[in-house]
Amino acid sequence: MRGSEFTELKAFSAIVEEGSFVRAAARLRVSPPALSQSIRQLETRIGVRLLNRTTRSVSATAAGDALFSRLAVAFGELESAIADVHAARDRPAGSLRINVPRVAAVRFIAPILGDFQRAYPDIALTVIVDDTLADIVEGRFDAGIRLGERLQKDMVAVKLSEDLQMAAVAAPAYLENRAIPRHPQELHQHQCIKFEWPGGGNLYRWEFARGKRALEIAIEGSLTVNDTELMLNAVLDGVGIAYMFEYQVRPWIEQGRLVRFLEAWSPSFPGFYLYHPSSRHVPPALRAFIDFVRARRAGASR
Repeated sequence: MRGSEFTELKAFSAIVEEGSFVRAAARLRVSPPALSQSIRQLETRIGVRLLNRTTRSVSATAAGDALFSRLAVAFGELESAIADVHAARDRPAGSLRINVPRVAAVRFIAPILGDFQRAYPDIALTVIVDDTLADIVEGRFDAGIRLGERLQKDMVAVKLSEDLQMAAVAAPAYLENRAIPRHPQELHQHQCIKFEWPGGGNLYRWEFARGKRALEIAIEGSLTVNDTELMLNAVLDGVGIAYMFEYQVRPWIEQGRLVRFLEAWSPSFPGFYLYHPSSRHVPPALRAFIDFVRARRAGASR
């Protein structure tokens, strides 16, 4: 149905309901002549007279009555559907798929899962933990969490964390009879815990920078993991040196269980962002999730 046809039918229904061209025109915010023109076009198009008009009154013909009764049901359904959409906006529902790396799942998702489900029981949330940096559009995800430096430019991004730093750390027991590295190249003299990227089998080359000088170090060591929790357990146990997000090891540095070094070689870089494909209207379930995560992060930072 074209827009003009829908307008003509709405005009016809308004006239029958009001019993007057003048009142119907006022209700629809059009002029009486324009309303008369719409009705003439409708009757011409379907080839049937729908209204009996006199100088004092207007009433539906038998055909008009039959059409009006059907239109009343149809328009009622449309209004109900629109009301449901508005209600869904205020009471989000539906499915929501989120793709996150493990470190982001632990930091941002795990602490809110229970409260979010209780706040929005009509949202079916699926969280996929994935360190392969999957394409969320291709994977049919509604949103994801990534480091700022890994975001695609055509995405809408909401910042979740402060800027980050990496931290080179080791347990005091490991460093007891060894010299603390003062330059990244000195890491070659140590046992370092290697991190293997999921999926590709590539080892992470430790990245350092100081001023305009940047270095990537292919470290050496007998232990390789692809999970940061395993790396943390190993470095606390004195296996060797680890290179992790500073916030992940901060509690153990403060407790004296880990020693940090090469800090001058660890510049800041963009933190974590929740991102989603650009669109004019964000689905209510996604909007609720974004607002919920941001509110919890804001509360935690106070």
